Amino acid sequence: MSQVQGTTTEKFAGLVDHLQNSLDSGADVGASIAVFHHEELVADLWGGYRDEAKTVLWDRDTLVNVWSTTKTMTFLVALMLFDRGELDFNTPVAAYWPEFAANGKEDIEVRHLMNHCSGLSGWQEPMSIEDLADWELATSRLAAQEPWWRDRTLTGYHAVTQGYLIGEVVRRITDTTIGRFFKSEVADVLGVDFFIGLPESEEHRVSVVIPPPPEDFSNDAPDSIRARTLRQIDEFAVAPRSRLWRSAEIPAANGHGNALSVATVQQVMANKGHVNGHRFFSEKTGDMVFERQVGGVDQVLGVDMSFGLGYGLASSYVPIGPRTCFWGGFGGSLIMMDQDLGLTVSYMMNKMDVGLIGDTRGSEISLLAAVAAMS
Repeated sequence: MSQVQGTTTEKFAGLVDHLQNSLDSGADVGASIAVFHHEELVADLWGGYRDEAKTVLWDRDTLVNVWSTTKTMTFLVALMLFDRGELDFNTPVAAYWPEFAANGKEDIEVRHLMNHCSGLSGWQEPMSIEDLADWELATSRLAAQEPWWRDRTLTGYHAVTQGYLIGEVVRRITDTTIGRFFKSEVADVLGVDFFIGLPESEEHRVSVVIPPPPEDFSNDAPDSIRARTLRQIDEFAVAPRSRLWRSAEIPAANGHGNALSVATVQQVMANKGHVNGHRFFSEKTGDMVFERQVGGVDQVLGVDMSFGLGYGLASSYVPIGPRTCFWGGFGGSLIMMDQDLGLTVSYMMNKMDVGLIGDTRGSEISLLAAVAAMS
């Protein structure tokens, strides 16, 4: 039986038993937890196995596909460019990416990409893994496509497309890919193991995710926004088994890291723009994230959601504090930042459960950490 490894401060020691119980019950196979409180690493835990057969132990430096938790890295890049005066969230996307204006998209603004309002929650054509690995193909299809809806107050979760949309705007501004920009401007600066496009040299550390049960679309009309967006979700769930998927830049879905690397980067939101002595954006820019941009029942997720600039905020479905933002990944991963508590909680794992933006495992860990932080 695998024992939880790592360290915590006394206040956060309850997380050890929690993770051990999750591994022992089979709710988790392999997982990691990291918590920062007022910039101090108060929990750095890992345990379980890298493989479903439970033959290879999960190590401190094990990497796993964190799915949509990757989106938080794209949000950070966009905030950095805004803070530098190179990107304006209220400017039409076509000002940076002229081809995007096709088929009635000339008025779609960058903020609509951040908040799942652009109407491009999926591709009109089926996309193979080879297609997703082809940046020019994936982005040119989105640029040519007609939006699936035109009311920019309605959200429809852009499960995979969001990374290409934000990423192409970043590429047009910086003349480099979002994965390379993130590596040079964030990951290398902080010395963290998080990759949007995994180098072959890191393959030996990868824990391949264990897919969840198939998604049930029996109650969805075939032409609904949800069905069209998620029609390939079961196919994508097994995609991380492919080296092609892992090596490509799929910035909404294929980031590889662990709880420590995600938390180290994303504490930028709890710390008002800075991490380990490096300022990534101003407090004023960070404040914008906590201003509700749009919300309501999401057409893809089917639940009440609220969005700031990219990050999720408090809603009836997600009862968190007014200065808390978060996002989660397909199957369970979760990152949560509470600015009032100075708290960052990260949970990354390999056994996926049903759920596009996380499940109860991550929220239970966040609650335990928040209670400890307030004690």
